Amino acid sequence: MKWVYIISAVIIAVIMAGLLATNVKKKNTDITREKTKIAVIMNGYINDHSWGQSHYEGMQKTAKELNLEVLFRENIPADKSSEGVMEGLIGAGAKIIVANSFQFGPYLQNVAAQHPDIRFFHASGIKSSQNVSTFFGRIYQMRYLSGIVAGKQSKTGNIGYVAAFDIPEVVRGINAFTMGVKKANPDANVIVRWSKSWEDDSACAHATRSLLAKYDIDVLAMHTDSREPMRIADSLGIWVVGYNLDNAEFYPNHFLTAPVWRWEKFYTPHILEVLKKKFVGRSYWDGFSSGIVDLSPFTSHVNPEAAALVAIEREKIQKGSFDVFYGPIEDNAGTIRINEGESMSDDDMLNHFNWFVKGVKIDEE
Repeated sequence: MKWVYIISAVIIAVIMAGLLATNVKKKNTDITREKTKIAVIMNGYINDHSWGQSHYEGMQKTAKELNLEVLFRENIPADKSSEGVMEGLIGAGAKIIVANSFQFGPYLQNVAAQHPDIRFFHASGIKSSQNVSTFFGRIYQMRYLSGIVAGKQSKTGNIGYVAAFDIPEVVRGINAFTMGVKKANPDANVIVRWSKSWEDDSACAHATRSLLAKYDIDVLAMHTDSREPMRIADSLGIWVVGYNLDNAEFYPNHFLTAPVWRWEKFYTPHILEVLKKKFVGRSYWDGFSSGIVDLSPFTSHVNPEAAALVAIEREKIQKGSFDVFYGPIEDNAGTIRINEGESMSDDDMLNHFNWFVKGVKIDEE
């Protein structure tokens, strides 16, 4: 008889759990029953196989889950004209505006101040407010891991890096990558050339060709939206570490890996907060554990020793027992910038990273 009561209790508990799950699902379904119109303004294109496409693919996954109608506006100039684009999208019924480039910042702020009822998300932005949230991911953690791959792969000890601008976001990535390189190959160095453009193919191609002509580089990394650095390196038989998306299929002979974005991991929960009227304007900087950043799968070209070392370092980052900018860290002029037992603050990493770690060489025209 005792077992009858126990079994009955279990059955009732299962039924109650099912009813609760149904109610939660119904509540979420009610929130997303009506289609919500949102807009994404982009500095590039939805099919660029780079930064723009990473946002497009992430938002498409979120749109499907949350019943969104997404208005994409491509190749929008980062100037005053972008305010007119945002105003037009609001006039078309967009309740949420997403801007995917740092350079949209002042224009987004102007529009947000005029529309307190609209919610804004600014990728790589630095200024939040009551109706604006900024967001980014700790991609530097993946830069560090990809640097390990590059360091183990290099035979010459000269690793190239084509980067857009000398700003904290880019400097942070170069430094993290170099620390990964040094972890794997203490004698290697990273040589940086500025393209002075995110997406201009000719500027990025010029920077790449100039760098590769000047140094005996056998691995090339990048921080541009243009794919020209990868294309040129691949054509010259140089190993490639990409960025933003996995482009291994386009460069099967020399592609190694890439730090990549999973933007749906941010968009879905935070746009859902807007729909639930729980939005709070703030700054988000999510790490590896959130899923927003990752490394693309290693190709068969990757040195097995690199894969093993990356697995060890990845686990340390994931557990929170280690982060990239833990001291001691020396800059490329020989000064200790971070003492042993200390680490950089988020504010310093985000806004004040204006120096380079040991092993970085900046190549100027």
